[in-house]
Amino acid sequence: MYYISRNYKSLFNAAGKAKTDCEISLQNVGFKNLGFKQSSIPSSAIGTIKNFFGITIALLRLPFKSIICTQYPNNKFRKLILFFVKLKRCKMITIVHDVRCLKGRVKDVEKELSKIVCSNVIIVHNESMKQWFLEQGTTIPIIVLGIFDYVSEEKPTQNKAIIKKDKYDIAYAGGFGEGKNAYIFDFDILENSKYNLKLYGVGFDENKRKVSEDKSVIFYEGAFPSDQIAHKIEADFGLVWDGISTEACSGDLGGYLKYNNPHKTSLYLLCGLPVIVWDKAAIATFIVENNVGIAVSNLKDLNTILENLTETDYKTMKSNVLKVQEKVMRGQFVETAVKKALEFLKK
Repeated sequence: MYYISRNYKSLFNAAGKAKTDCEISLQNVGFKNLGFKQSSIPSSAIGTIKNFFGITIALLRLPFKSIICTQYPNNKFRKLILFFVKLKRCKMITIVHDVRCLKGRVKDVEKELSKIVCSNVIIVHNESMKQWFLEQGTTIPIIVLGIFDYVSEEKPTQNKAIIKKDKYDIAYAGGFGEGKNAYIFDFDILENSKYNLKLYGVGFDENKRKVSEDKSVIFYEGAFPSDQIAHKIEADFGLVWDGISTEACSGDLGGYLKYNNPHKTSLYLLCGLPVIVWDKAAIATFIVENNVGIAVSNLKDLNTILENLTETDYKTMKSNVLKVQEKVMRGQFVETAVKKALEFLKK
């Protein structure tokens, strides 16, 4: 059983962290890396060259009739990988990280699907994403992950408080841009007496505030590499909300939440934080069923929800978060999904 490691460009990028964590889980299941050693060279040109040679050499070394696990997207090299997998009559598992047509990045659904469903079995984020694949006519086995892992050798311990507060700290982690989270600054003009918002990530623009800084509930805490940030976030909740509006998650990125498992969800759970999420997001099902957070339809209601939250409610959520935290930090969600995929290959 094999996988091919590669260069993951940015240490600040959650997408790279998700894929490197998958490699750890694959190793734990018994997969071996055929490629070059995992790296994080920031230069796109050098990284692409290294990936080309590493992946090509790995595919030449790939034994006939073996099992290979790939991670999608890997657009620059997907055709090359598929060619060798078919040539060598291997069986392939694909862990799907992003479906670009659902994200609004590409228009040709059939073309993208053809790159994914040529696998023998695929692992997708959640039941909503599985249903979408089934609606497109997918006939291969589909495994539901549940939630991505956020592997860490050390457990973050800075968020131990379990008391009801007059004012809660809510963390938001991610890069800041117009379409992704322009709504952030609207928190200052909502009813906000029960919370502060603590922001972590690159691209924060102080000039976009809608009130003066001394009247703001928004505090920028800086940017940290993806393998350090879990030990830097100090808060009572983590927020999962994308788009331009506080009323609903809107736009392509907001709509993508109906299918996507945002990696920041796993980060918050690793930090020991209950999660506040849009109630129509696919991940909301996991949050509600495991009682590890709150599903909200409109952020204007958040202040009232926190005001009515009892200490027992919060303690129960925190207790449940700690159970999921153990699995997330050890890579057990991906490990379990891959084992299920291997069972299908044996049939």
